[in-house]
Amino acid sequence: MTKNNFSRNGKKKNENNLGTEKSLYLRQHAYQPVDWYPWKEEAFEKAKKENKPIFLSIGYSTCHWCHVMAHESFDDPEVAKLINQIFIPIKVDREERPDIDKIYMQVAVMMTGSGGWPLTIFLTPDKIPFFAATYIPKESQYGRKGLIEIIKKVKDLWKYKYDLILQQGNQLLAALQENSLTAKGETLTEAILEEAFQEFLTRYDRQSGGFGKAPKFPSPHQLLFLLRYWKRTGNGEALKMVKKTLQSMQAGGIFDHVGFGFHRYSTDKYWIVPHFEKMLYDQALLAMAYLEAYQATGESIYQETTRKILDYVLRDMASSGGGFYSAEDADSEGEEGKFYLWTEEELREVLEKDELTFVQKYFHIKPEGNLAAMGHAEEVFGKQNIFYLDSFGKTEINDSKEEIKAEKEKWSKIRKKLYKIRTKRIPPEKDTKILTDWNGLMIAALAKAGRILEEDLYIQAAKKATNFILAKLVFNQNHLFHRYWEKDAGIPGYLDDYAFFIWGLLELYETTFSAEYLEKALDLNRVLIADFWDEKNGGFYFTTEHNEQLLVRQKELHDGAIPSGNSVAFCNLIRLAHLTGNEQLNHKAYELVKAFSPMIEQNPPAYGYFLIGVDFMIGPAYEIIIIGSPDKNDTKEMLRTLQQNYLPRKVVIFRSVENKVQDIDRIINFDLPLEKIPEKATAYICKDYICMQPTTDMQKMLELLENR
Repeated sequence: MTKNNFSRNGKKKNENNLGTEKSLYLRQHAYQPVDWYPWKEEAFEKAKKENKPIFLSIGYSTCHWCHVMAHESFDDPEVAKLINQIFIPIKVDREERPDIDKIYMQVAVMMTGSGGWPLTIFLTPDKIPFFAATYIPKESQYGRKGLIEIIKKVKDLWKYKYDLILQQGNQLLAALQENSLTAKGETLTEAILEEAFQEFLTRYDRQSGGFGKAPKFPSPHQLLFLLRYWKRTGNGEALKMVKKTLQSMQAGGIFDHVGFGFHRYSTDKYWIVPHFEKMLYDQALLAMAYLEAYQATGESIYQETTRKILDYVLRDMASSGGGFYSAEDADSEGEEGKFYLWTEEELREVLEKDELTFVQKYFHIKPEGNLAAMGHAEEVFGKQNIFYLDSFGKTEINDSKEEIKAEKEKWSKIRKKLYKIRTKRIPPEKDTKILTDWNGLMIAALAKAGRILEEDLYIQAAKKATNFILAKLVFNQNHLFHRYWEKDAGIPGYLDDYAFFIWGLLELYETTFSAEYLEKALDLNRVLIADFWDEKNGGFYFTTEHNEQLLVRQKELHDGAIPSGNSVAFCNLIRLAHLTGNEQLNHKAYELVKAFSPMIEQNPPAYGYFLIGVDFMIGPAYEIIIIGSPDKNDTKEMLRTLQQNYLPRKVVIFRSVENKVQDIDRIINFDLPLEKIPEKATAYICKDYICMQPTTDMQKMLELLENR
């Protein structure tokens, strides 16, 4: 007789209301004793009916401290009983519902001065917040209140001081609404770029690279800004900052030397001990930073690191359909980093004596473990080692000498052996949801890598991911869904979905010169302006009027782990204007600057990616139209020269001599003598829409483009 695992309401026994959700994070909590609900009106109606506050918990599937709080408190019957008695508990995946997360994260910052995940918010049934915290231990300790004590206090407040809760909640709501307003200012000048650089210089860690103290986050978009500042000014200090930071990160334990890819961030200032989750967006943005550093310097370390990042993504994060998965967990078998760490005893068992000596020398492997030396207690990591090179250059592997090349080859063999052994371990859980915005970033990175490194594998992967999104995540012609999981697309797209996917399409156009990608970018950009633009004050909202209406309709500009949607949309507008000659797109970009300039002037480094657009807008910027035969060597060489030189304030358009009328002619608005077909590949260099005499000489072409 088959055992019945279902109760009368159709749920599996011991399952709360999360078991059928698309989000892995929500499903991870489906069998907890907490009676979790997803963010649905049903939960709020229940709270109103029973006169209970909401216990809102926001996190994501690969978040280490989310797991810690889940095991400590939400798996605990005593805590669960308290939560169920006093609250209606709701779980939200911040990656699935960034609109909810952004609002209540702002509340946390306003109330406590900081934010992070897991995010814990108490709400009235009308969704108005009155308490905020991040990770909360189960029991009170070291002067810090525990969850049990806090819940009991809230019970009394709700019963006896409800008016005080409402008063505080309404004050927070008013502050949120005020913060969502933007005041128009004037345009920004070159001075703002200098101010941002000087502030980055002040915060720069000359010893280890990066900015500020521990914990350290990669923030590759800041490095992309500094590269452009260096290109504009010739200030070598900016380039040194970029190089030191990228080299230190690649040498550190934040980079997975055995399996490739970058972990989320470093817990120490030296980039050695990471939080071990791997996020798709980090791989995409870091690949672009290393690519541009390679363009700027020609140094092989940056090309090699880019390839390793993308090898990891294509091997471990690509779905069979072409889209890319969102993340891999920090934990495996209930322990953070277990999949990635090694004891010396383990290594001794699997490596030859000379191989062990090699990794001890170059990667700081110690019998007592090298994490203890970084101040991590033995009870946390035991005698485990993480692979890292000396970030100060004393044991750096590079191409400078023949003996070093031999050692690189030796490490390659050892690494493959260790990787094969590591694949037999229980891996961290992979979050297989596919997000439009993060896929847009990865498409941009792959397309850019494909053209700079001349690697068709990356171009094909970018095309395949683009086709996946167009086939699976588009509805009503040019509207985007945010999330795809197991044949189900859902959640109307946010600003980031449109902006980041348009970015990917623009990179793919300049790699393949297929007009269809540029046309689709323009189509989506029209939807973005129609649905997200604030007609009164300017700037793009994060949501449309068709998304669920929350407490406020936010505009976001501040760069976090990824650039803001407004920053990327701004850069897209400028590129589209230069690609098409459409002055209306330029005008919209200027309106964006005026909408946010007062905010940017207060703290320029916080808006590094927006300043990349400002740099482009100030110029000089170039429109380059190459006319030639796509199969001839002179055309290929001219395009290769453009693609491999670091020329960030340019767009490239290609027109084949094969056909008199082409799709690209419907899109671009440049007055070129196209009736005369050149015999050799010809470059038309236009500077801020004013075209110079064409040239077939590649050196002359570069001279025309090298004005700072």
